[in-house]
Amino acid sequence: MTQAKLNPIQNRILKLLERHIEEPLSYRDLAREVGVASTNTIAYHLRLLEKKGCLKRDPVNPRSYAVLTKPETGVAYLNLYGLVHCGPNGSILDGSPIDRIPVAARLIPFQVTDAFLVKAKGDSMEPRIFDGDLVLVKKQAVANSGDIVVCANEGEAIIKKMRQENGNIILISLNQKYEPFLASKEEFRVEGTVKTIISWSF
Repeated sequence: MTQAKLNPIQNRILKLLERHIEEPLSYRDLAREVGVASTNTIAYHLRLLEKKGCLKRDPVNPRSYAVLTKPETGVAYLNLYGLVHCGPNGSILDGSPIDRIPVAARLIPFQVTDAFLVKAKGDSMEPRIFDGDLVLVKKQAVANSGDIVVCANEGEAIIKKMRQENGNIILISLNQKYEPFLASKEEFRVEGTVKTIISWSF
């Protein structure tokens, strides 16, 4: 990314975004820090930063973003993993991918280096995710209550909605014929959060 193509306001916004990536600022906070009166001005410059390839924002959650050191263009080859047994403290990412799938970089709403794919198995997450669907996942070890995550629980790699309640993590299927259950205290880890369903029955 060359700073020469950014105006002073865009440079200040980008530096603020980098500084506060762990606790994103609201549009109102950004406007105050930059010294503009309107949050519409902030929204306008954020759109320009995306068009210039300096910023990627998750369309579902705009407060989830990545500041890019260089524009991401062309095709990204993402590792595809199956939902397999991964050992008590293991990760599905520790093993070899079952394939590498080409995806247009512009379709990935976060930094490409944080992306991987999982091939869904079973019907527990219907009607959103079906058996054989490709699921685009953002690699991260921490998720918010209410997120749909790829996780390892007692050695089993699964996709579930995660809810935090009274110090416990509850794993929930979207298909109501499956009961929620408690995640293991010792053998649970988040692999990433589900962002997009790429295709059906690949």
